[in-house]
Amino acid sequence: MLDFTQRIIGALKLQPAVYEEVEADKGATKQALAIVVISSVATGLGISRTSSLASLAVGALAALLGWCIWAGLTYLIGARILPEPQTQSDVGELMRTTGFASAPALFHLLARLPLIGAAVSVAVSVWMLVAMVIAVRQALDYKSTGRAVGVCLIGWLVYVAIAAFLGNLSELR
Repeated sequence: MLDFTQRIIGALKLQPAVYEEVEADKGATKQALAIVVISSVATGLGISRTSSLASLAVGALAALLGWCIWAGLTYLIGARILPEPQTQSDVGELMRTTGFASAPALFHLLARLPLIGAAVSVAVSVWMLVAMVIAVRQALDYKSTGRAVGVCLIGWLVYVAIAAFLGNLSELR
């Protein structure tokens, strides 16, 4: 079994075996939570135009809520609506694998670099998307990467719609 640092490195290297190990290890949920929190702070520091502690705290909480919603949506879509015959999963497995899939966001810190910051941010976002597809494929025991891409895309569209709806609700106050 890999230690926490080795798991992060394996997740960053997009190694399916690491995502498979994390999927099976119920004890890795706290590790996934830690990655989501640290990645959220790194993203907040790297992308945000403000460095206020309150903004970072709100951003980290939003990322945690987003992670929970994303894992739940992915479970619903991937395991209940679009499963493959061998698909057996639970929300915990998706929370662990998608949590580790957020590891590339650690590099959002580099988005503050002059001249290359925007390119780094785009590259990190693509890296995270690829990691998410691998995480979903492993957690849902898919043989088809295309199905994992579809589940991620559908989940992302639903997630964006929910976020937009909630954003519109907050403007009504």
